[in-house]
Amino acid sequence: MSRTRPRRPVRSFLVIVFGAGLAFGGPIHAQTYPSRTIEWISHSSAGSGTDLFNRNVSDLLAKEKIFPVPFMHSNRVGGNGVVAYNYVKSKRGDPHVVIALSVTVILTASARPELELGLDTITPLARFAQDPQVVAVRAESKFKTFKELVEAGAREQGSIVAGVTGPTGSGRAALYFIERETGVRFRFVTFKGGGDAVLATLGGHVELTTENMSEMMPLVESKKMRVLAVTGERRFKQAPDIPTLKELGYNIVVATGRGFAMPPGVPKEAAATMEAALKRVHDSPAYREYAERNMFEDAYLGSAEFARELVRQRAEHIEFLKSIGVVK
Repeated sequence: MSRTRPRRPVRSFLVIVFGAGLAFGGPIHAQTYPSRTIEWISHSSAGSGTDLFNRNVSDLLAKEKIFPVPFMHSNRVGGNGVVAYNYVKSKRGDPHVVIALSVTVILTASARPELELGLDTITPLARFAQDPQVVAVRAESKFKTFKELVEAGAREQGSIVAGVTGPTGSGRAALYFIERETGVRFRFVTFKGGGDAVLATLGGHVELTTENMSEMMPLVESKKMRVLAVTGERRFKQAPDIPTLKELGYNIVVATGRGFAMPPGVPKEAAATMEAALKRVHDSPAYREYAERNMFEDAYLGSAEFARELVRQRAEHIEFLKSIGVVK
């Protein structure tokens, strides 16, 4: 007992020092965490919305020298996120692994008991934003408005093909709710990432995509892609001419939640240190500029609130999965 008592104040002091470093803007020179390269994981392909978001945040962490260790980007693609999340699960207790969460992907995996990837297989750190889906076509498309798209689809059911990320992602959810509200049936092709779905639309291989605005911003700005509608609660202030589906009379709101998590069972002190670092990035002018440029809806939640929100959203998401026959 006499040997263990002096250690507790030291541990508390280290946590205070970590927090002070973050609060006052200095780098974190932790003795115990981080002690080596941090692997920064995306479950989707390079150029996808999740990948771009992931790299931007980790680059800001590195640029601001918040941690005295390097970051290694890792795209672990496959199985609609299953490959990446199984890898994170296998790293139990290792706080040097961080994954960018596309909320819909982890909710889908957690709803399938055969995958054994419940919400207890991650340690939520923070949610930064909601990234709304859009209905977009290439500039040469005959569809100038969402109304024209729906009317054409109604005349010949199943004639219009959409590109989406996975059969259960946010893009697919948006397409499902559009079908439910309009009565139109679309065909869809799945891709490894939203960037791939956007490029397929640009190349005329599919007629539209319902992926994130952030994945096609350069193409929209260069007038190579046209956005017909947004699935968020409100219009983008940077693109006020694009209507929401709610404005057009459809009860549809779909967005990709973007945040971060660690493997299960990581030390609480390490998770708290990374959470504080992420909050510092979220509040930085550089991130705010990036978020505004990509039309993210700010929706920050700390670790405890984010964990509760995942549980709440999981119940809603299961209803969608049941509707498309993915789970019983």
